[in-house]
Amino acid sequence: MLMTPQTLFADVILPLPLEGTFTYRVPRVLQDDISIGKRVVVQFGRKKIYTALVYNLHHKAPEAYTVKYVLSLLDFQPIVVEKQIKLWEWISHYYCCSLGEVMQAALPAAFKLASESKIVLNPDFNQDLSLLSDKEFLIYEALTINHVLSLTEVSKILEQLKIIPAVKNLIDKGVVLLEEEVQEKYKPKKEAFVQLSTVYQEEKKLIDLYNVLHKKAPAQLGVLMAHQLLTKSSQNLLMPIKKSELRQKSGKTSAIIDVMIRKGIFKQQSMEVSRLESYDKPLVDSLTLNELQETALKDIKKKMQTHNVVLLHGVTSSGKTEIYVKLIEETIAKGLQVLFLIPEIALTTQMINRLRRYFGNDVGVYHSKFSSSERVEIWHAVLNHSTNQSEKKYKIILGARSSLFLPYENLGLIIIDEEQEASYKQHNPPRYHARDTALYLQQLHDCKVLMGTATPSVESYFNCLTKRFEKVDLLKRYGNFSLPEILLADLKDLHKKRMMKSFFSPQLLENIQKCLEKKEQLILFQNRRGFALWLECQKCSYIPYCKYCDVTLTYHKKFNQLRCHYCGYHTKIPDKCPACKSEHVKMKSYGTQRVEDELKIFFPHAVIGRMDYDTTRTKHAFQNLINDFQNKKIDILVGTQMVSKGIDFDNVGLVGILNADNILHFPDFRSFEKAFQMLTQVCGRTGRKKQRGKVLLQTYNPNHFVIKCIRNNDIKMFYDQQLQERKRFLYPPFCRLIVFTLKHRNATTLSKGADKFAFELRRHFPKKILGPEYPHVSKVKNEFIKNILLKVDKKLPVTTVRDIVKKEVSALNKNQHFKSIKINIDVDPV
Repeated sequence: MLMTPQTLFADVILPLPLEGTFTYRVPRVLQDDISIGKRVVVQFGRKKIYTALVYNLHHKAPEAYTVKYVLSLLDFQPIVVEKQIKLWEWISHYYCCSLGEVMQAALPAAFKLASESKIVLNPDFNQDLSLLSDKEFLIYEALTINHVLSLTEVSKILEQLKIIPAVKNLIDKGVVLLEEEVQEKYKPKKEAFVQLSTVYQEEKKLIDLYNVLHKKAPAQLGVLMAHQLLTKSSQNLLMPIKKSELRQKSGKTSAIIDVMIRKGIFKQQSMEVSRLESYDKPLVDSLTLNELQETALKDIKKKMQTHNVVLLHGVTSSGKTEIYVKLIEETIAKGLQVLFLIPEIALTTQMINRLRRYFGNDVGVYHSKFSSSERVEIWHAVLNHSTNQSEKKYKIILGARSSLFLPYENLGLIIIDEEQEASYKQHNPPRYHARDTALYLQQLHDCKVLMGTATPSVESYFNCLTKRFEKVDLLKRYGNFSLPEILLADLKDLHKKRMMKSFFSPQLLENIQKCLEKKEQLILFQNRRGFALWLECQKCSYIPYCKYCDVTLTYHKKFNQLRCHYCGYHTKIPDKCPACKSEHVKMKSYGTQRVEDELKIFFPHAVIGRMDYDTTRTKHAFQNLINDFQNKKIDILVGTQMVSKGIDFDNVGLVGILNADNILHFPDFRSFEKAFQMLTQVCGRTGRKKQRGKVLLQTYNPNHFVIKCIRNNDIKMFYDQQLQERKRFLYPPFCRLIVFTLKHRNATTLSKGADKFAFELRRHFPKKILGPEYPHVSKVKNEFIKNILLKVDKKLPVTTVRDIVKKEVSALNKNQHFKSIKINIDVDPV
């Protein structure tokens, strides 16, 4: 095909797990408007239509295939900026994933259009309506009026769910055709506003209206007076007022307001409103730091002059947040943006309240619990900040890992709170780590990064030792309050002496009682949700397992079901043992639900709350729990690791850790690090504002190395021991890890394929491969699993490793015997 110089082609990214970009021809009518970072609609395959993002524009036609046209352009301005695309490229290269997978994770769902099946009349239909049944005729008649119908609309017309047969018959008879149509998911939120008619702008006319309503319609007079009060502050009687707000202020019904609209007193109009919450409380004028905080702040600013990344190591309740606030103030005063990363959505509740006290509506929040439309509005607010200075909305973004993908143009500071948290790691493609990705984002914007934690990750601690990062210590609590007193309960000894009462040691019950008598609150930590972790027959030792996964079923009392936490499978509780028909089936171990129930027996007058995945699924559930505990409506809070992270309460006198051993003994080289971090964080929830708090830690091994380090607050001894061990056995930070997870429904095929894949990898990386081995959960959702661990020399270039990995994965996928094996690649697993 002969191409003219004016022929333009677009390389686009599709939100699909496919390597590379795809080239489309740009119609002449779109050539002046199309640009990199805008969305276009393209046909992919024979029928499917997708939203794609323009990655590159050029004049070189592909040689291997005929190019399809771009169907339409969706944006007036780019929604993705150049630095974002560079970030996507880095994630794709470093984490061995496709650009499409990064796009899928980065863009809000409402930016990605859905393809829904539609039907239209076939123009070649011969109009012989006698061929149609009654239901088919109803569809035909509706199409003559509406021209296009979705299958959802057809279902409503026929008043039944089973509509596919009727539609299929119409297609077979040549009456209708299928049409793929793209729909925009995001729709601006609109609300009804009322406005006083211009005729009453004259004072005399308004007084006459008052007199008439006073005599004939007192209810309408009440609405008018409420309207005057709402517009008084603006001194503009014609200002539009939300209809719902007017209804609430006047105490009258919508019907009365509608009558006034019909009379011409008010005009009603639909206006676009924001879905985002606003902060209306007065701001705190100033923030005073204590001497230790001032010293730490000066050290941070001094070290940021020579290093881009500083680690603030502050013990729990040392006042790290106040230092963050001071740095944020200085950054936004320079006209720069701030990204404040937190590891979990749950932590936004208290942090957003703290930041908004100082910065009000300059703070935006972005995470996955927001609706798709809310996330689009925040995206546009950040984009407007960079492209239109007159429409500045957010100077500070507080969010979980997905907030890295917002369209920043002038970042000045990135704060990574609780940098050690495993929650910063994404476990679905792309499997990026938000902390490490933020460090690359820092390079793109040439800004500064402050990482804060009471328990640094081993990698960050090592980076400080090797001077890649600088470190500032804040080792005393705010107000010079003492760190909590840590008491130990030896479960092995107590069980032997038969002194345990349910899951509680006598010391724990005694301290709970003392706390309640002093009107103090307490937190109990059990890192397992559910009621019982498994059921077991006392006669034959039968244990119910998930039929799809290699795990025991957990009993959930609320639903009276056995549930699998991996695939969601659930079943009823057996009356008898399915194996031996014995009725002696008992619950073993315990989760947060059971702890909550047992506490009600020991302390019937205490108000008990539970914080775990089951109680915090809805958008505001976590915040409601936090508010109730903060307002002292809850005496005892039982929770999983959610209670360990960043929660700050004044009145907690005791923290009880019911079983420290279940997080210590885990088949992972990071198990001691995770246990140390989690237990230290849990201990830090007590004694934060008043007298010294207490921690009672129940364990079968009180002399364990980790527990000794926690009790003595000996951080240096713990990290030095961990670094020695990892250097000896070559684990991070002394190498990079890549885990290959292979899955298949047939165990034999999986084993052969995994052996083949490991053999090929060993040719490139001799003595650096561990496995293939079954993980501790060897089957999930009917798929068997094997893992292969690759230890990569840190000096080896990332591109070299990626090319080798991609080549071997591709080779296995092309192998006739093993092409059905799924391979997941996890770089830097946690």
